[in-house]
Amino acid sequence: MRMRKRPNLAPRMEKCAELMINEPETMCGHWRELMPGCAELHIELGCGKGRFTAGTAAAAPDVELIAIEKVPDAMIIAMERVKNQELKNVRFISADVAGLREMFAPEDGVRRIYINFCDPWPTKRHAKRRLTHGNFLKLYRRVLKDGGQIHFKTDNAPLFAWSVEEIPQFGFTLSEVTDDLHANGAVGVMTDYEAKFHELGTPIHRLVATMTPWEEPEEE
Repeated sequence: MRMRKRPNLAPRMEKCAELMINEPETMCGHWRELMPGCAELHIELGCGKGRFTAGTAAAAPDVELIAIEKVPDAMIIAMERVKNQELKNVRFISADVAGLREMFAPEDGVRRIYINFCDPWPTKRHAKRRLTHGNFLKLYRRVLKDGGQIHFKTDNAPLFAWSVEEIPQFGFTLSEVTDDLHANGAVGVMTDYEAKFHELGTPIHRLVATMTPWEEPEEE
């Protein structure tokens, strides 16, 4: 589904300018300088309209959260949510996830990466575009600190089953694996999509992947 164009996007973005990092590459290795003394640094890949972003930041004000979204018409809603709630621990980047290594360095000490309801890219020929594909997992390993985690949620059962097989092959241990997160009632902070799925009774799949020591096998 194509995101409809938001009216007055430019002036709305301008009003939220203090939340945007326009040249994230210049912050590589220096993200904690934006919030000295923060307990942890987290990244959200594809924040969409920001319901999860704002809710997560509000629940942990001592954690610095960097939200990445490449669709401005979605990101402006997320930014306005954060601004209206006067949250001080969130910054936004308009970028593609493929450039993560240029934006974050090991010394940033990223503790957690959130991946919520990413594009499932269902056909086999598009598998490398899935955010839980090995190529991306190797990228996350270059950003996460030792013991860092990926928190992954999706409504797509085939993508989840595939990810459960894919992720451990790249040095991650799985925990909290479930095919029906909200079976006994709402759990945690939901995204906008997740809230709609929950109302419809659509099961939500979730897992936590913790990074462990790993050496990439040599190509034969």
